[in-house]
Amino acid sequence: MTTPHTPVEHLDVLVVGAGISGIGAGRYLTTEPPQKSFAILEARTASGGTWDLFRYPGIRSDSDLHTFGYEFKPWRDEQSIADAPRILAYLRETITENGLDERIRYSHRVLSAAWSTPEARWLVDVERTDTGQRLQLSAGWLFCAGGYYRYDEGFTPVFPGRERFGGPVVHPQAWPEDLQYAGRRVLVIGSGATAVTLVPALAETAAHVTMLQRTPSYVMPVPRTDVLAQKLTALFGEERGFALTRRKNIARGTGIWRFCQKHPRAARKLIRWVTSKQLPAGYPVDVHFNPPYDPWDQRLCAVPDGDLFRAIRNGTAEVVTDRIETFTETGVRLVSGRELEADLVVTATGLNVQAIGGIALTVDGQPVHLPDTVAYKGMMLSGVPNLVLAIGYTNSSWTLKIGLLCEHFCRLLAHLDAHGQDVAVPRPSDPDMPTRPLLDFAAGYVQRAVDQLPRQGDRVPWLTSTSYATDVELLRAGSVTDPELHLSRAATAATVTA
Repeated sequence: MTTPHTPVEHLDVLVVGAGISGIGAGRYLTTEPPQKSFAILEARTASGGTWDLFRYPGIRSDSDLHTFGYEFKPWRDEQSIADAPRILAYLRETITENGLDERIRYSHRVLSAAWSTPEARWLVDVERTDTGQRLQLSAGWLFCAGGYYRYDEGFTPVFPGRERFGGPVVHPQAWPEDLQYAGRRVLVIGSGATAVTLVPALAETAAHVTMLQRTPSYVMPVPRTDVLAQKLTALFGEERGFALTRRKNIARGTGIWRFCQKHPRAARKLIRWVTSKQLPAGYPVDVHFNPPYDPWDQRLCAVPDGDLFRAIRNGTAEVVTDRIETFTETGVRLVSGRELEADLVVTATGLNVQAIGGIALTVDGQPVHLPDTVAYKGMMLSGVPNLVLAIGYTNSSWTLKIGLLCEHFCRLLAHLDAHGQDVAVPRPSDPDMPTRPLLDFAAGYVQRAVDQLPRQGDRVPWLTSTSYATDVELLRAGSVTDPELHLSRAATAATVTA
């Protein structure tokens, strides 16, 4: 721990997390005015966040990389729905091209941060995960870029009799490098994006793969390669072709989401029709691929080139919709009485949500209770000065929101500098404003943690937009000032609401 006689290193901005959001933030802080001192702290020993952490077979994006990638860096790979190694290479290219290697400090986990209004800075407690050493840093701003789930463990429900099972039980978030599944019977529990990714990848060499789900999900085949993107690049060149493809894909994604929201019955019928065409004649589509909720109440699962359906057609994989009564020595027994034998069980049962990386925040000695805060423009928290929360979209590519948020943040820093100010704190003018969950999403991993997360209001700037077009107006074209964002100078603490 830093002693009173040891100077504490001060940075203008401390970015927490070296994943896709933190790397993007670092690039904007490097290239956009004003130039600020900053560092990126990463608790793990490598960059890339999710794309380095997850090692399970077949891991890939479920968004196209022309929109999931950065606006400032064209996606050059032929795969539009890309696997993790390609995404990781892209992210690390971004680090090197923007001189961020020297900015990232690995094995640095942020434990807590204390804001001091008189000093207009955060005092941040950090643990070296490699040595156990504790140290402190000082920062004018915290940029929390760690996403919204825990990196140290995934979610696994309590399964009766699990201890009886004789084989390994693994969660995809902690996939062992030496796990053998070739020639074995594999049971994958779950129906979300991870499960539909795992099943066809495992089915390539496993003896047989069963996907066991309690409730069906919407699963849609999408082309792994964007043929039109390749044609646009050939016609207009890499930069312009990428820009046009990005616009096309944003428009397409927005259109699909709006159609599902406005015409859920028609969307359900269309998805069912597409799904049925992918499956063998007579397949019980309504049992296994017709959810009880409307499209986009939860995220649609994309399968590149219909690989999940191909595995089902080939007979190397099957889907079972039922509930587990108990694990047995050789597999699981279902509520229906059916027994599923397995040599290996994979619990693709979701994530544990955790906001701001679990950092304990205090403002002038008072603990910050996240559920008591309201998100401002989807990027700051009420009553918490000089903190940015980087949360992307749940209904389209995550990074679309992150890019706009980083632009807005840099413009806010420039405005503060121009006016001799150094503190920005959002405060709702109406303390009785109705609120709802920040992640207004029906997915189980969100619902389990809804009472631990910040909230959003029912009006701008407290309403968290899920629309890229709306956020372009708000975050890119709109003013960085707002009557409910209070700006001040530390020396005088004179509040300005320009």
